[in-house]
Amino acid sequence: MQVQVTRISPVVMELAVEVPADTVRAEVDKAYSTIQRTARIRGFRPGKAPRQVLARMFAGKVATDVVNELVSTTLPKALSSNNVTPVNQPHVDPGAFDFASAFSYKARFEVSPDVSDVVYEGMELERPSIIVTEAMMAEQIELLRKAHARIEAPNPLRPAQAGDIVTIDFTLTADGKPIKDGSGEGVQLEIGSGQVLSDLDAALQGKNVDDTFDADAAFPAGHVNPVLRGKTATFHVKVKDIKQRILPSLDDEFAKDVGAFSTLVELRANVHTRLEKVLKDRAESALAEQIVEKLATSNTLDVPPSLVDQQSNLMVSELIQNARRSGQQPTQDDAARVRDQIRPEAEKKVRAGLLMAAIAKKLSVKVTDDDVRKGIEEIAMESGKNVAKVRAEYADPQRRTMLIGMVLEDKVFDIIEAKAVIRDSAAPAEVGSTPVDEPTEAILTGEPPPDPKSPSSVSSTVG
Repeated sequence: MQVQVTRISPVVMELAVEVPADTVRAEVDKAYSTIQRTARIRGFRPGKAPRQVLARMFAGKVATDVVNELVSTTLPKALSSNNVTPVNQPHVDPGAFDFASAFSYKARFEVSPDVSDVVYEGMELERPSIIVTEAMMAEQIELLRKAHARIEAPNPLRPAQAGDIVTIDFTLTADGKPIKDGSGEGVQLEIGSGQVLSDLDAALQGKNVDDTFDADAAFPAGHVNPVLRGKTATFHVKVKDIKQRILPSLDDEFAKDVGAFSTLVELRANVHTRLEKVLKDRAESALAEQIVEKLATSNTLDVPPSLVDQQSNLMVSELIQNARRSGQQPTQDDAARVRDQIRPEAEKKVRAGLLMAAIAKKLSVKVTDDDVRKGIEEIAMESGKNVAKVRAEYADPQRRTMLIGMVLEDKVFDIIEAKAVIRDSAAPAEVGSTPVDEPTEAILTGEPPPDPKSPSSVSSTVG
Protein backbone atom coordinates (compact mmCIF):
# COMPACT_ATOMS: atom_id res chain seq x y z
CA MET A 1 0.00 0.00 0.00
CA GLN A 2 1.33 3.42 -1.01
CA VAL A 3 0.27 6.56 0.83
CA GLN A 4 0.93 10.17 -0.09
CA VAL A 5 0.16 12.84 2.53
CA THR A 6 -0.75 16.39 1.49
CA ARG A 7 -1.55 19.25 3.86
CA ILE A 8 -4.21 21.34 2.16
CA SER A 9 -4.30 23.95 4.94
CA PRO A 10 -3.16 24.15 8.59
CA VAL A 11 -6.27 22.17 9.56
CA VAL A 12 -7.06 20.10 6.45
CA MET A 13 -5.09 17.10 5.19
CA GLU A 14 -5.53 14.64 2.35
CA LEU A 15 -4.24 11.10 1.97
CA ALA A 16 -3.86 9.57 -1.48
CA VAL A 17 -3.90 5.80 -0.98
CA GLU A 18 -3.11 3.13 -3.57
CA VAL A 19 -4.02 -0.48 -2.78
CA PRO A 20 -2.00 -3.12 -4.72
CA ALA A 21 -3.72 -5.20 -7.39
CA ASP A 22 -3.14 -8.48 -5.55
CA THR A 23 -4.97 -7.11 -2.49
CA VAL A 24 -7.86 -6.00 -4.71
CA ARG A 25 -8.06 -9.44 -6.36
CA ALA A 26 -8.04 -11.15 -2.95
CA GLU A 27 -10.94 -9.01 -1.74
CA VAL A 28 -12.85 -9.65 -4.98
CA ASP A 29 -12.38 -13.39 -4.55
CA LYS A 30 -13.55 -13.15 -0.96
CA ALA A 31 -16.65 -11.18 -1.96
CA TYR A 32 -17.63 -13.66 -4.68
CA SER A 33 -17.03 -16.55 -2.30
CA THR A 34 -19.44 -15.01 0.21
CA ILE A 35 -22.09 -14.47 -2.45
CA GLN A 36 -21.64 -17.98 -3.80
CA ARG A 37 -22.41 -19.46 -0.36
CA THR A 38 -25.55 -17.41 0.20
CA ALA A 39 -27.05 -16.66 -3.23
CA ARG A 40 -30.06 -18.62 -4.48
CA ILE A 41 -29.80 -18.89 -8.27
CA ARG A 42 -32.25 -20.83 -10.40
CA GLY A 43 -30.67 -23.89 -12.00
CA PHE A 44 -27.85 -24.22 -9.48
CA ARG A 45 -27.62 -25.83 -6.10
CA PRO A 46 -26.64 -23.52 -3.22
CA GLY A 47 -22.92 -22.79 -3.38
CA LYS A 48 -22.46 -24.29 -6.86
CA ALA A 49 -23.13 -21.32 -9.15
CA PRO A 50 -20.08 -20.64 -11.41
CA ARG A 51 -18.07 -17.43 -10.98
CA GLN A 52 -19.03 -16.12 -14.45
CA VAL A 53 -22.73 -16.44 -13.60
CA LEU A 54 -22.22 -14.63 -10.32
CA ALA A 55 -20.23 -11.92 -12.11
CA ARG A 56 -23.08 -11.25 -14.54
CA MET A 57 -25.56 -10.91 -11.70
CA PHE A 58 -23.58 -9.34 -8.86
CA ALA A 59 -20.63 -7.44 -10.35
CA GLY A 60 -22.02 -4.07 -9.23
CA LYS A 61 -22.61 -5.23 -5.67
CA VAL A 62 -19.17 -6.86 -5.49
CA ALA A 63 -17.49 -3.68 -6.71
CA THR A 64 -19.29 -1.59 -4.08
CA ASP A 65 -18.59 -4.08 -1.27
CA VAL A 66 -14.92 -4.42 -2.20
CA VAL A 67 -14.39 -0.65 -2.37
CA ASN A 68 -16.03 -0.22 1.05
CA GLU A 69 -13.95 -3.04 2.52
CA LEU A 70 -10.68 -1.77 1.05
CA VAL A 71 -11.27 1.74 2.38
CA SER A 72 -12.40 0.59 5.83
CA THR A 73 -9.34 -1.67 6.25
CA THR A 74 -6.62 0.46 4.66
CA LEU A 75 -7.55 3.97 5.80
CA PRO A 76 -6.98 3.36 9.54
CA LYS A 77 -3.60 1.80 8.71
CA ALA A 78 -2.68 4.73 6.45
CA LEU A 79 -3.61 7.22 9.20
CA SER A 80 -1.73 5.29 11.87
CA SER A 81 1.42 4.78 9.83
CA ASN A 82 1.59 8.53 9.17
CA ASN A 83 0.72 9.54 12.77
CA VAL A 84 -2.35 11.46 11.64
CA THR A 85 -5.48 11.82 13.79
CA PRO A 86 -8.57 13.25 12.09
CA VAL A 87 -10.94 15.36 14.17
CA ASN A 88 -13.88 14.55 11.89
CA GLN A 89 -15.07 11.72 9.67
CA PRO A 90 -12.83 11.63 6.57
CA HIS A 91 -14.50 12.31 3.22
CA VAL A 92 -13.45 9.56 0.82
CA ASP A 93 -13.30 10.12 -2.93
CA PRO A 94 -12.81 6.67 -4.55
CA GLY A 95 -11.12 6.38 -7.91
CA ALA A 96 -12.22 4.12 -10.75
CA PHE A 97 -12.50 0.47 -9.74
CA ASP A 98 -11.19 -2.44 -11.77
CA PHE A 99 -11.51 -6.01 -10.54
CA ALA A 100 -7.89 -6.92 -11.34
CA SER A 101 -6.00 -3.63 -11.01
CA ALA A 102 -4.66 -1.48 -8.20
CA PHE A 103 -7.31 0.69 -6.53
CA SER A 104 -6.73 4.31 -5.52
CA TYR A 105 -8.74 6.73 -3.41
CA LYS A 106 -8.32 10.05 -1.63
CA ALA A 107 -9.43 10.79 1.92
CA ARG A 108 -9.76 14.42 3.05
CA PHE A 109 -10.27 15.33 6.70
CA GLU A 110 -9.62 17.96 9.34
CA VAL A 111 -6.82 17.81 11.90
CA SER A 112 -5.75 19.85 14.86
CA PRO A 113 -3.28 22.56 13.82
CA ASP A 114 0.38 22.34 14.76
CA VAL A 115 1.06 24.69 17.67
CA SER A 116 4.69 25.71 18.02
CA ASP A 117 4.34 28.10 20.94
CA VAL A 118 1.60 29.61 23.09
CA VAL A 119 1.55 33.06 24.69
CA TYR A 120 -0.01 32.52 28.11
CA GLU A 121 2.28 33.93 30.80
CA GLY A 122 1.75 37.29 32.47
CA MET A 123 -1.95 37.69 31.72
CA GLU A 124 -3.63 40.56 33.57
CA LEU A 125 -6.79 39.17 35.16
CA GLU A 126 -9.42 40.55 37.52
CA ARG A 127 -10.92 38.35 40.23
CA PRO A 128 -14.42 39.34 41.39
CA SER A 129 -14.92 39.80 45.11
CA ILE A 130 -15.84 36.75 47.17
CA ILE A 131 -16.93 38.76 50.21
CA VAL A 132 -20.50 38.03 51.29
CA THR A 133 -22.25 41.32 51.98
CA GLU A 134 -25.23 41.96 54.24
CA ALA A 135 -27.24 42.97 51.16
CA MET A 136 -26.61 39.54 49.63
CA MET A 137 -27.65 37.86 52.85
CA ALA A 138 -30.82 39.94 53.03
CA GLU A 139 -31.72 39.11 49.43
CA GLN A 140 -31.28 35.37 49.95
CA ILE A 141 -33.19 35.38 53.24
CA GLU A 142 -36.00 37.26 51.52
CA LEU A 143 -36.08 34.65 48.76
CA LEU A 144 -36.40 31.96 51.43
CA ARG A 145 -39.25 33.89 53.07
CA LYS A 146 -41.05 34.13 49.72
CA ALA A 147 -40.52 30.42 49.11
CA HIS A 148 -42.14 29.58 52.47
CA ALA A 149 -44.83 32.25 52.40
CA ARG A 150 -48.55 31.52 52.71
CA ILE A 151 -50.52 32.31 49.56
CA GLU A 152 -54.01 33.60 50.28
CA ALA A 153 -56.61 36.06 49.02
CA PRO A 154 -56.40 39.60 50.45
CA ASN A 155 -58.86 40.19 53.27
CA PRO A 156 -60.67 42.43 52.68
CA LEU A 157 -60.58 42.03 48.88
CA ARG A 158 -58.74 44.81 47.07
CA PRO A 159 -57.32 45.59 43.61
CA ALA A 160 -54.12 43.89 42.48
CA GLN A 161 -50.83 45.50 43.44
CA ALA A 162 -47.11 44.84 43.12
CA GLY A 163 -46.12 41.55 44.74
CA ASP A 164 -49.53 39.93 44.22
CA ILE A 165 -49.92 36.65 42.35
CA VAL A 166 -52.72 37.00 39.82
CA THR A 167 -54.34 34.29 37.70
CA ILE A 168 -55.49 35.36 34.25
CA ASP A 169 -57.02 34.07 31.04
CA PHE A 170 -55.81 35.87 27.93
CA THR A 171 -55.84 35.95 24.15
CA LEU A 172 -53.56 37.95 21.93
CA THR A 173 -54.15 39.73 18.64
CA ALA A 174 -51.88 41.68 16.30
CA ASP A 175 -53.11 43.74 13.37
CA GLY A 176 -56.61 42.67 14.36
CA LYS A 177 -55.85 38.96 13.90
CA PRO A 178 -55.51 36.23 16.56
CA ILE A 179 -51.97 35.03 17.19
CA LYS A 180 -51.46 31.29 16.89
CA ASP A 181 -50.61 29.81 20.31
CA GLY A 182 -51.12 33.33 21.70
CA SER A 183 -53.56 32.46 24.47
CA GLY A 184 -53.61 30.96 27.93
CA GLU A 185 -56.00 29.94 30.68
CA GLY A 186 -55.26 29.91 34.38
CA VAL A 187 -51.85 31.54 33.91
CA GLN A 188 -50.27 32.64 37.19
CA LEU A 189 -47.82 35.51 37.40
CA GLU A 190 -46.41 37.86 40.00
CA ILE A 191 -46.93 41.57 39.45
CA GLY A 192 -43.75 43.60 39.54
CA SER A 193 -41.44 40.59 39.35
CA GLY A 194 -40.37 41.15 35.75
CA GLN A 195 -41.99 37.90 34.67
CA VAL A 196 -44.10 39.53 31.99
CA LEU A 197 -43.94 42.37 29.49
CA SER A 198 -43.83 45.69 31.32
CA ASP A 199 -46.92 47.03 29.48
CA LEU A 200 -49.02 44.07 30.62
CA ASP A 201 -47.54 44.20 34.11
CA ALA A 202 -48.52 47.86 34.51
CA ALA A 203 -52.04 47.23 33.16
CA LEU A 204 -52.66 44.49 35.74
CA GLN A 205 -52.05 46.79 38.69
CA GLY A 206 -55.28 48.17 40.11
CA LYS A 207 -57.50 45.48 38.54
CA ASN A 208 -60.04 43.43 40.48
CA VAL A 209 -61.17 39.81 40.18
CA ASP A 210 -63.47 39.34 37.14
CA ASP A 211 -62.21 42.54 35.50
CA THR A 212 -61.67 42.30 31.75
CA PHE A 213 -59.43 44.70 29.87
CA ASP A 214 -57.22 45.16 26.81
CA ALA A 215 -53.54 46.09 27.02
CA ASP A 216 -51.29 47.02 24.12
CA ALA A 217 -47.75 45.67 24.51
CA ALA A 218 -44.60 46.23 22.46
CA PHE A 219 -42.68 43.02 21.76
CA PRO A 220 -38.88 43.09 21.40
CA ALA A 221 -37.14 42.27 18.14
CA GLY A 222 -35.76 39.07 19.67
CA HIS A 223 -39.04 37.61 20.94
CA VAL A 224 -39.31 33.81 20.78
CA ASN A 225 -42.38 34.04 18.51
CA PRO A 226 -41.22 35.33 15.09
CA VAL A 227 -44.74 36.60 14.32
CA LEU A 228 -44.50 39.06 17.23
CA ARG A 229 -40.93 40.29 16.86
CA GLY A 230 -40.80 44.07 16.90
CA LYS A 231 -44.60 44.41 16.84
CA THR A 232 -47.21 45.95 19.11
CA ALA A 233 -49.95 43.48 19.95
CA THR A 234 -53.03 43.57 22.16
CA PHE A 235 -53.68 41.35 25.17
CA HIS A 236 -57.35 40.64 25.94
CA VAL A 237 -57.31 39.71 29.61
CA LYS A 238 -59.71 38.48 32.26
CA VAL A 239 -58.55 38.48 35.89
CA LYS A 240 -59.55 35.18 37.50
CA ASP A 241 -57.93 35.41 40.90
CA ILE A 242 -55.74 37.63 43.09
CA LYS A 243 -53.61 36.32 45.92
CA GLN A 244 -50.95 37.79 48.15
CA ARG A 245 -47.94 36.33 49.91
CA ILE A 246 -47.93 36.43 53.69
CA LEU A 247 -44.25 36.26 54.57
CA PRO A 248 -43.23 34.34 57.70
CA SER A 249 -41.56 36.14 60.59
CA LEU A 250 -37.78 35.97 60.81
CA ASP A 251 -37.43 33.86 63.93
CA ASP A 252 -36.28 30.43 65.08
CA GLU A 253 -39.54 28.82 63.99
CA PHE A 254 -38.92 30.04 60.47
CA ALA A 255 -35.44 28.49 60.57
CA LYS A 256 -36.94 25.15 61.61
CA ASP A 257 -39.46 25.30 58.76
CA VAL A 258 -36.72 26.00 56.21
CA GLY A 259 -34.52 23.03 57.10
CA ALA A 260 -32.60 21.21 59.79
CA PHE A 261 -31.84 24.35 61.77
CA SER A 262 -32.63 25.03 65.41
CA THR A 263 -32.17 28.77 65.32
CA LEU A 264 -32.21 31.68 62.91
CA VAL A 265 -28.49 32.12 63.62
CA GLU A 266 -27.80 28.61 62.26
CA LEU A 267 -29.86 29.35 59.15
CA ARG A 268 -28.00 32.57 58.49
CA ALA A 269 -24.67 30.78 58.92
CA ASN A 270 -25.75 28.19 56.36
CA VAL A 271 -26.86 30.86 53.89
CA HIS A 272 -23.53 32.65 54.38
CA THR A 273 -21.58 29.44 53.66
CA ARG A 274 -23.58 28.68 50.53
CA LEU A 275 -23.25 32.25 49.26
CA GLU A 276 -19.52 32.19 49.86
CA LYS A 277 -19.20 29.01 47.79
CA VAL A 278 -21.30 30.50 45.00
CA LEU A 279 -19.11 33.61 44.95
CA LYS A 280 -15.92 31.54 44.85
CA ASP A 281 -17.26 29.41 42.01
CA ARG A 282 -18.39 32.49 40.08
CA ALA A 283 -15.02 34.16 40.65
CA GLU A 284 -13.19 31.11 39.28
CA SER A 285 -15.54 31.01 36.31
CA ALA A 286 -14.89 34.70 35.67
CA LEU A 287 -11.14 34.09 35.69
CA ALA A 288 -11.56 31.13 33.34
CA GLU A 289 -13.62 33.23 30.92
CA GLN A 290 -10.93 35.93 30.93
CA ILE A 291 -8.24 33.32 30.27
CA VAL A 292 -10.17 31.87 27.34
CA GLU A 293 -10.66 35.37 25.92
CA LYS A 294 -7.01 36.36 26.28
CA LEU A 295 -5.67 33.04 25.01
CA ALA A 296 -7.84 33.25 21.91
CA THR A 297 -6.95 36.88 21.15
CA SER A 298 -3.23 36.63 21.96
CA ASN A 299 -2.54 33.59 19.77
CA THR A 300 -3.27 33.30 16.06
CA LEU A 301 -4.45 29.78 15.27
CA ASP A 302 -6.57 28.19 12.56
CA VAL A 303 -9.30 25.97 13.98
CA PRO A 304 -11.01 22.94 12.38
CA PRO A 305 -14.53 23.95 11.26
CA SER A 306 -15.98 20.62 12.43
CA LEU A 307 -14.84 21.33 16.01
CA VAL A 308 -16.48 24.74 15.82
CA ASP A 309 -19.68 23.05 14.60
CA GLN A 310 -19.58 20.64 17.54
CA GLN A 311 -19.02 23.46 20.03
CA SER A 312 -21.81 25.53 18.44
CA ASN A 313 -24.23 22.59 18.68
CA LEU A 314 -23.31 22.07 22.33
CA MET A 315 -23.85 25.74 23.17
CA VAL A 316 -27.15 25.88 21.26
CA SER A 317 -28.35 22.75 23.09
CA GLU A 318 -27.53 24.36 26.46
CA LEU A 319 -29.29 27.59 25.52
CA ILE A 320 -32.41 25.72 24.35
CA GLN A 321 -32.53 23.70 27.57
CA ASN A 322 -32.18 26.87 29.66
CA ALA A 323 -34.90 28.60 27.62
CA ARG A 324 -37.27 25.66 28.07
CA ARG A 325 -36.61 25.60 31.80
CA SER A 326 -37.67 29.27 31.90
CA GLY A 327 -40.93 28.47 30.12
CA GLN A 328 -39.93 29.43 26.57
CA GLN A 329 -40.34 27.19 23.54
CA PRO A 330 -37.62 28.06 21.01
CA THR A 331 -38.32 27.09 17.41
CA GLN A 332 -35.91 25.61 14.87
CA ASP A 333 -35.62 29.07 13.34
CA ASP A 334 -34.62 30.43 16.75
CA ALA A 335 -31.98 27.70 17.10
CA ALA A 336 -30.57 28.42 13.63
CA ARG A 337 -30.44 32.16 14.33
CA VAL A 338 -28.73 31.66 17.69
CA ARG A 339 -26.28 29.19 16.11
CA ASP A 340 -25.16 31.90 13.68
CA GLN A 341 -24.82 34.39 16.53
CA ILE A 342 -22.73 32.13 18.75
CA ARG A 343 -20.38 30.78 16.10
CA PRO A 344 -17.66 33.41 16.82
CA GLU A 345 -17.88 32.55 20.52
CA ALA A 346 -17.73 28.82 19.71
CA GLU A 347 -14.66 29.38 17.54
CA LYS A 348 -13.02 31.28 20.40
CA LYS A 349 -13.65 28.39 22.80
CA VAL A 350 -12.26 25.85 20.35
CA ARG A 351 -9.15 27.96 19.74
CA ALA A 352 -8.59 28.32 23.49
CA GLY A 353 -9.08 24.57 23.96
CA LEU A 354 -6.48 23.73 21.32
CA LEU A 355 -4.04 26.19 22.87
CA MET A 356 -4.61 24.73 26.33
CA ALA A 357 -4.02 21.24 24.92
CA ALA A 358 -0.73 22.50 23.51
CA ILE A 359 0.25 23.91 26.91
CA ALA A 360 -0.63 20.60 28.58
CA LYS A 361 1.49 18.71 26.05
CA LYS A 362 4.45 21.07 26.34
CA LEU A 363 4.44 20.92 30.14
CA SER A 364 3.62 17.18 30.24
CA VAL A 365 0.50 17.78 32.32
CA LYS A 366 -1.03 14.43 33.24
CA VAL A 367 -4.28 13.32 34.85
CA THR A 368 -3.70 10.61 37.43
CA ASP A 369 -6.14 8.07 38.85
CA ASP A 370 -6.10 10.11 42.05
CA ASP A 371 -7.16 13.19 40.07
CA VAL A 372 -10.07 11.25 38.59
CA ARG A 373 -11.07 9.98 42.04
CA LYS A 374 -11.11 13.52 43.44
CA GLY A 375 -13.11 14.69 40.42
CA ILE A 376 -15.72 12.00 41.02
CA GLU A 377 -15.94 12.91 44.71
CA GLU A 378 -16.40 16.58 43.83
CA ILE A 379 -19.19 15.75 41.36
CA ALA A 380 -20.87 13.59 43.99
CA MET A 381 -20.69 16.39 46.58
CA GLU A 382 -22.07 19.03 44.21
CA SER A 383 -24.84 16.82 42.84
CA GLY A 384 -25.79 15.25 46.17
CA LYS A 385 -25.38 11.77 44.71
CA ASN A 386 -23.72 8.80 46.35
CA VAL A 387 -20.02 8.57 45.45
CA ALA A 388 -20.35 4.93 44.41
CA LYS A 389 -23.18 5.82 42.04
CA VAL A 390 -21.18 8.62 40.43
CA ARG A 391 -18.17 6.32 40.14
CA ALA A 392 -20.32 3.74 38.34
CA GLU A 393 -21.66 6.43 35.98
CA TYR A 394 -18.15 7.54 35.07
CA ALA A 395 -16.99 3.99 34.43
CA ASP A 396 -18.51 4.58 30.99
CA PRO A 397 -15.50 5.25 28.69
CA GLN A 398 -17.06 8.31 27.04
CA ARG A 399 -17.99 9.96 30.33
CA ARG A 400 -14.62 9.08 31.85
CA THR A 401 -12.85 10.71 28.89
CA MET A 402 -15.01 13.79 29.40
CA LEU A 403 -14.09 13.90 33.10
CA ILE A 404 -10.38 13.53 32.31
CA GLY A 405 -10.68 16.43 29.87
CA MET A 406 -12.34 18.59 32.53
CA VAL A 407 -9.65 17.75 35.10
CA LEU A 408 -6.90 18.47 32.58
CA GLU A 409 -8.58 21.77 31.74
CA ASP A 410 -8.65 22.76 35.42
CA LYS A 411 -4.95 21.93 35.75
CA VAL A 412 -4.04 24.12 32.78
CA PHE A 413 -6.20 26.94 34.14
CA ASP A 414 -4.30 26.67 37.43
CA ILE A 415 -0.96 26.88 35.60
CA ILE A 416 -2.02 29.99 33.70
CA GLU A 417 -3.45 31.63 36.83
CA ALA A 418 -0.20 30.95 38.70
CA LYS A 419 1.71 32.88 36.03
CA ALA A 420 -0.87 35.68 35.73
CA VAL A 421 -1.10 39.07 37.38
CA ILE A 422 -4.43 38.92 39.22
CA ARG A 423 -6.08 42.01 40.64
CA ASP A 424 -8.89 41.58 43.17
CA SER A 425 -12.00 43.57 42.32
CA ALA A 426 -14.33 45.16 44.83
CA ALA A 427 -17.33 44.07 42.75
CA PRO A 428 -18.58 40.50 43.14
CA ALA A 429 -19.63 38.25 40.28
CA GLU A 430 -23.40 38.25 39.93
CA VAL A 431 -24.95 35.76 42.33
CA GLY A 432 -28.38 35.72 40.75
CA SER A 433 -31.54 34.45 42.36
CA THR A 434 -33.49 31.26 41.97
CA PRO A 435 -37.08 31.84 40.77
CA VAL A 436 -39.59 30.64 43.35
CA ASP A 437 -42.64 30.25 41.15
CA GLU A 438 -43.16 28.22 38.02
CA PRO A 439 -42.40 30.37 34.92
CA THR A 440 -45.27 31.78 32.92
CA GLU A 441 -45.80 31.09 29.24
CA ALA A 442 -43.09 32.55 27.01
CA ILE A 443 -45.63 34.68 25.13
CA LEU A 444 -45.97 36.89 28.21
CA THR A 445 -42.31 37.38 28.98
CA GLY A 446 -41.19 39.09 25.83
CA GLU A 447 -37.74 37.70 26.51
CA PRO A 448 -35.37 37.16 23.57
CA PRO A 449 -33.28 33.97 23.37
CA PRO A 450 -30.57 33.86 26.05
CA ASP A 451 -27.20 35.54 25.69
CA PRO A 452 -25.22 33.45 23.22
CA LYS A 453 -22.20 33.44 25.52
CA SER A 454 -22.26 30.10 27.25
CA PRO A 455 -20.08 28.68 30.03
CA SER A 456 -19.60 25.48 28.01
CA SER A 457 -16.35 23.80 28.90
CA VAL A 458 -13.52 23.80 26.38
CA SER A 459 -12.35 20.40 27.69
CA SER A 460 -13.42 18.58 24.50
CA THR A 461 -10.41 20.10 22.78
CA VAL A 462 -8.11 20.15 25.83
CA GLY A 463 -8.46 16.39 26.22
